[in-house]
Amino acid sequence: MFLLILIGVLAALLFSGVRIITEYERGVIFRLGRFVAIRAAGLRWIIPGVDRMVRIGLREIVMDVPSQEVITRDNVSVKVNAVLYFRVIHPEKAIIQVENYLYGTSQLAQTTLRSVCGQAELDELLADRDRINLKLQEIIDSQTEPWGVKVRAVEVKQIDLPQDMQRVMAKQAEAEREKRAKVTLADGELLAAQVLADAARTLSSESAGLQLRYLQTLAEIAGPNSSTIIFPLPIDLIKPFLGEAFGGAAALPLVTPTSTDDEATRER
Repeated sequence: MFLLILIGVLAALLFSGVRIITEYERGVIFRLGRFVAIRAAGLRWIIPGVDRMVRIGLREIVMDVPSQEVITRDNVSVKVNAVLYFRVIHPEKAIIQVENYLYGTSQLAQTTLRSVCGQAELDELLADRDRINLKLQEIIDSQTEPWGVKVRAVEVKQIDLPQDMQRVMAKQAEAEREKRAKVTLADGELLAAQVLADAARTLSSESAGLQLRYLQTLAEIAGPNSSTIIFPLPIDLIKPFLGEAFGGAAALPLVTPTSTDDEATRER
C-alpha cells in the first residue's frame, strides 16, 4: 500500500514538471530563484517545487503609441501618434533587467516621440517623416537594448493640426498653385510672342510669302461652306497680279479727268 502511494506521488511530481513550449516561445528557467537556462520549443521537464519557468514570446509586437501633445520648435501645438514594431531577442534580459518590458517600451516610446517631434519644425514633421522615423527608431532601440528588446521600426502614423493652422496652410497651398499657374501662363505667352515674332520676320523678308499668307487667311475665313466675302484689298497688294494680266504692266492705266474749260471749247 505504501509503495503504491509512493509511486503515485512520484508520478504526480513527474507529470507536474512537464512543460510544453511552442515554437514562438522560449522558457526562462529559474532554480531556487536563480537563472540557470533557457529552454527551446518542445516537451520540457522542470523540477517541481525547485524550478520555475517563465514563458517569453519571440514574435514581433506591434504597439500603438497613444497621441502625444507636442509643441514644435516653431511653437505650433500638434498631436502626434505612432506605431512601434519590436521583438524580444534575449528572453533572460527581458525578465531580469526590467519588471515589465511591454510597459517600459511603451512609456519610452511616448517620451521619445514628444522629445524628437518637439525638436523639429512643423514643415519637417509633415515633409521629412522618414528622417523623424529613423531618429525615433535609433533612440528607442538604444534605450531598450539592455532589456533584450530590438526595435525594428517606428512609424509616425498621424499628425493632427489645429483648425486655424489647417486654414492657413490651405490658403498657402492655394496661393502657391495660383503663382505656378500665372508663371506657366506668362511663359506660354512669351513663347507664343517669340514664335509670332520669328514668323513675322520670315514673312517680311519675302513679299510673295506675305501675299500667299494673306490669301490663305481668306480661304480659312471662308471655311468648308460656300460663302461670299467682300473684303477690301489694298491696290499695292494686287498690282503684281494685275500687271501680269495686262501684258506685264506694273499697274492699270489711270484716266485723267480733263478740266471744265477744255470741255467748253470742244462743245463750241
